[in-house]
Amino acid sequence: MDLATRSLEVIRAGQSASGAFVAGPTFSQYGYAWLRDGAFIAEAMDIVGQTAMAARFHDWVADVVLAAEAGIERSIVAADRGLVPDRRDALHCRYTVDGSPVDDDWPAFQLDGPGIWLWGLAHHQRLGGSLSARHIRAARLVAAYLAALWCTPSADAWEEAPERVHTGTQAAILAGLRALPAVTGERSSSDVAATRAKLETHLLGGEGAWTKWMGSTEVDSSLLWSLAPYELVAVDHPRASATLVRVERELVSPAGGVHRYRGDTYYGGGEWLLLTAALGRTYLRRGGPGDRERAVSALAWIEAQAAPDGTLPEQVATHALHPDRIDEWVHAWGSSARPLLWSHATYVSLRTELERGVHGSG
Repeated sequence: MDLATRSLEVIRAGQSASGAFVAGPTFSQYGYAWLRDGAFIAEAMDIVGQTAMAARFHDWVADVVLAAEAGIERSIVAADRGLVPDRRDALHCRYTVDGSPVDDDWPAFQLDGPGIWLWGLAHHQRLGGSLSARHIRAARLVAAYLAALWCTPSADAWEEAPERVHTGTQAAILAGLRALPAVTGERSSSDVAATRAKLETHLLGGEGAWTKWMGSTEVDSSLLWSLAPYELVAVDHPRASATLVRVERELVSPAGGVHRYRGDTYYGGGEWLLLTAALGRTYLRRGGPGDRERAVSALAWIEAQAAPDGTLPEQVATHALHPDRIDEWVHAWGSSARPLLWSHATYVSLRTELERGVHGSG
């Protein structure tokens, strides 16, 4: 079985008629569509030439954003007043496939997803996708929303620590704001441009590795997305290089899989396939001696996690950081998610970039 072909089958089966991608079709908590997951999946579909699948997802997101326009405008007003937006007004992290926000106790307020979507929309256009007036209108609305809320605490990519302002979230926002002119064909508004400048100074200046948030000493592998695929800076940028060194030293298992962060207890803190793919893609963009071989090793590790039916999991617990915490999650939610569309998508992205040869723009 060719795993890339199988991955496309899994992703195609997980895309609803509305265009939304269901994150984990068989997992109890993942039967919804996330902006973050979907944007990475759509990126992979563009990379492999399945532009129509990506287009359907971007159509769906534009509809979700425009349906929430009044709430987004109220959120911007609240942020301008120094307030946290009402939960009912803010864009949610996940939706039903028909575009309805999920009203439960999940940490719904997350700002990275809209930023990643905006970045992904520009990527879609660059790889041959067509943008409509609805896409552009939604993009402007999302950019204004992110420009207003960029320093507002929200849950991170792992749905955790909603009281913090996360470095990874701000990187996603910067990636989106940088992408806006390519989407709209015009210069950004003064508010968006000012926020972009603040984020560039905040994230790209200074010294040392990026950490989970200002004041934290912990590194998080999701920070690799700043390098691959966002390409906010070249991998040899001092802060990027320092971050990569810490990820390699602290979060890569003896087998080669990548953990989220040292304190991770979700399903014991296993090795995540999508992060291993991000590490491989980062090596390809660095392009130094041995980096292609390192990327090949990352790909091989991911392939080794495939089940006999060709499905890929979210994570594996072979080298769990906290193995004593696995059973509580299995008892609560069942076995770790398999298949996870995001795992399949990032595998396809890494494999395709290896086959074609990719060098980052920096």
